[in-house]
Amino acid sequence: MKAGVYVRVSTEKEGQKESPDNQKNLFLNLLQEKGWDLYDFYVDFESGTKARKRNEFQRLVKDAEEGKLDIILAKELGRLARSGRLSYSLRDLYLQQGIHIMTLDGAINSLNDDLDKFGLFAWFYEYEAQTASRRIKDTLKTKALSGQFMGATPPYGYKVSEGHRQLIKRNDETVEVVKRIFSDYINGKGYDKIARELSEERVPTPSNLAGKKNPSSFWNGSSVRIILENPHYTGDLVQQRETSMSVTTDERKQNQPNDQVIIENTHEAIISKEDFNLVKSLIEQRKRHRPVTSKHLFTDIAKCAKCGKSMHFKQNRKGYVCGNFNKRGITACTDHHIREDEIKRIIKSDIKKLYKKLNQKNFMNTVQKKITDILAKDQNQLAKIDSTIDKLHNEKTQALKKNMADEISKDDYDRLISANNNEIEDLLKQKHELSGVIDNQSEVLDIQELHKALETFLSDPVITKETLNKLIDKIEVEENGGLSIYYRFSAPLISSTFFEATHSTPHD
Repeated sequence: MKAGVYVRVSTEKEGQKESPDNQKNLFLNLLQEKGWDLYDFYVDFESGTKARKRNEFQRLVKDAEEGKLDIILAKELGRLARSGRLSYSLRDLYLQQGIHIMTLDGAINSLNDDLDKFGLFAWFYEYEAQTASRRIKDTLKTKALSGQFMGATPPYGYKVSEGHRQLIKRNDETVEVVKRIFSDYINGKGYDKIARELSEERVPTPSNLAGKKNPSSFWNGSSVRIILENPHYTGDLVQQRETSMSVTTDERKQNQPNDQVIIENTHEAIISKEDFNLVKSLIEQRKRHRPVTSKHLFTDIAKCAKCGKSMHFKQNRKGYVCGNFNKRGITACTDHHIREDEIKRIIKSDIKKLYKKLNQKNFMNTVQKKITDILAKDQNQLAKIDSTIDKLHNEKTQALKKNMADEISKDDYDRLISANNNEIEDLLKQKHELSGVIDNQSEVLDIQELHKALETFLSDPVITKETLNKLIDKIEVEENGGLSIYYRFSAPLISSTFFEATHSTPHD
């Protein structure tokens, strides 16, 4: 039996009794008693109500679904899930795929078909979580009514005083930035234009100021809108504007005004209430009169080769510019573009060359030989990867036995397991990528069908959205205006063979 052991504590400050190491030792004893193999430990420091935030729980379920585990072990069902929906999804792993579930408290043990109380425990843990959530909401509302700012991050331009948690204006440029954003919007500028100008001037972004991990140095239109719609800038404390739909989901809903906590004049205003209400009405007005943007032929297909963002169509240039540059200016990317007519010309030229190539004698034999040679090489590499993974799994099994026999310390065991897991993860990534390449190369290309499709296109060479979606995966536009066109004809190997020595322009 290969066991996946799930360990969860709600916070990193939880007591020693519930520590990950303490829970792990309980399972190590069980594994020794049962003679089962340890596939892996899965450790989360998160609430049990939302699976999306628990990366290790997601990995556990994925490994179980892929057949890497025979049994899931946990201290109790509440460690795995505190919502009925999650609990029953775990039960379905057993009912549909035969993945057993066993808890140390003896409540759940599918090995003995002991699932009679599963529904009761699932209900109990969700009820307990909902009750705790209500207590927390009541506490936050009480503090909000006392005038304390209860948000995780203060609005841009403010900081939070220590102790009393009052909003205080920052003594830096951010206060003037907020004023400028409101003034620019009132004077007719849109979200994206304001964001672009702030990015070009390298004004610190809200995520920079909040000290978030991997903050963006570019402003977005959405960040500008959040500032324009935040009533805190008028000096009023407006909290609990939204609430979670349920403790078991990340979905949130807007609270009605009567359910919001509004306390007037709790802190110094940055924006007058007159200007804030004016902006609010302008947002609604512009929303009603905003024209529907029409998608051009290569929208969503043409990408910037430098930054990877979509290209935006500009009517005055009759072509496409980098969307990153268009929104954020020269600090984000360069002002390179391509005319729409030029893209059409190149695609038509490519198809004509491919059609001519398909009519040549022995062409398919040449393609098939290249595929066969590379396929043999890749399959050999795949076998080596599988062999190395098997060796690493055997090392993990031997390490577990030595750990149980006190022949190696727990620290040494953990280090070995961690190193092996990292190596196995890297190898599995290589295997996944290599398997995908092999699958593509193994597909038999239907030359006759492709020949017929190209012949139909050349009889009436009009490029439509439908034609593009059938022929092309994506188009990358280089800084020098050159193109890299990724056709859907086949794997990259065959595509490059089709156009081998046929292009001298940058777009090949």
